[in-house]
Amino acid sequence: MTKVDIFSGFLGAGKTTLIKKLIAEAYKGEKLVLIENEFGDIGIDGGFLQDAGIEITEMNSGCICCSLVGDFGQALKQVLEQYSPDRIIIEPSGVGKLSDVIAAVENVHSDELLLNSFTAVVDAGKCKMYVKNFGEFFINQIEHANAIVLSHTRGLSDAKLDTCVSLIREHNSAAQLVVTDWDSLSGTQIVSALENKDSLEETMKKLKEEADVCPVCGHHHEHEHDHEHEHHHDHDHECEHHHDHDHECEHHHDHNHECEHHHDHDHDHECCCGHDHDHEHHHHADEVFTSWGKETTKKFTADEITNALNQLADEEKYGIVLRAKGIVEGKDGNWIHFDYVPGEPDVRTGSAGTIGRLCVIGSKISESEIAKLF
Repeated sequence: MTKVDIFSGFLGAGKTTLIKKLIAEAYKGEKLVLIENEFGDIGIDGGFLQDAGIEITEMNSGCICCSLVGDFGQALKQVLEQYSPDRIIIEPSGVGKLSDVIAAVENVHSDELLLNSFTAVVDAGKCKMYVKNFGEFFINQIEHANAIVLSHTRGLSDAKLDTCVSLIREHNSAAQLVVTDWDSLSGTQIVSALENKDSLEETMKKLKEEADVCPVCGHHHEHEHDHEHEHHHDHDHECEHHHDHDHECEHHHDHNHECEHHHDHDHDHECCCGHDHDHEHHHHADEVFTSWGKETTKKFTADEITNALNQLADEEKYGIVLRAKGIVEGKDGNWIHFDYVPGEPDVRTGSAGTIGRLCVIGSKISESEIAKLF
């Protein structure tokens, strides 16, 4: 039996860092396979994890919530056949919905797979902002986790930490919560929280209840309906989102729709498309988020990369940049690894890549202006 552990978390929350810690401290001696999915076409995290001594399968053809039904299920079957691992760690895109990832694993219908834990990694300092601006995706990860691990808690005020915990508990009262700074905990301690059987059973029960509810009318499937409805992508549901219809809040892949995003709006649960979360609606990540990425042979200094990352805070020029990461060759012969979430550039040296790669993810980003930076 192969255990399956899913590590979700919004962009830049620290999923990869947590996984590396658990591999080093808690999963020693196990045969591991990591399946990760990048949003966009340029994979970066595989380079960060390649020194961990585990097999990595990357899928970069789109966000996991769009591509997992086909490619993901096939990848999972191939992993089982080729490696017969003790544990499969799944690291979905930061803008993927945890409920979709869990459903994709279940849809493989394999007796060899054991759903072992569903973890959401949450940046404690950005929790409130993400709930407000990207609630549909962020809240989905919280609601469907059996364990929630807070990151970046060191130095955070008690007030901010309490606000974050309260927001989480509004959407998930049963999950195991890890608030202590990771450096103060062993990987084994963290895993014992992630694998809590009571919270896992509660999560599985909730997922089953959701699966029994019709997404159109809100009734249980076994309920007799007095009206007819069809379950397909072109039904006339009030809040449906096609790429080609004339809906007032139309979502195209070029992201020139009229939905406005504001970091400072006062609505408690409004996503970046302007819909109130009291109404059921479902977006794909590629309707809300875009990514820019490229391979490069250009050499940089650490200061040049840091300066470029700091400039990404200019939303008027670059759009709403939520995450940037890359591996590029340095002018001094070392290789530069970098991560960025708003206001927090992290530039360091690391192992060489086969070629330089950069990736920027956000909402309504200006690809032409970002390209000029790099």
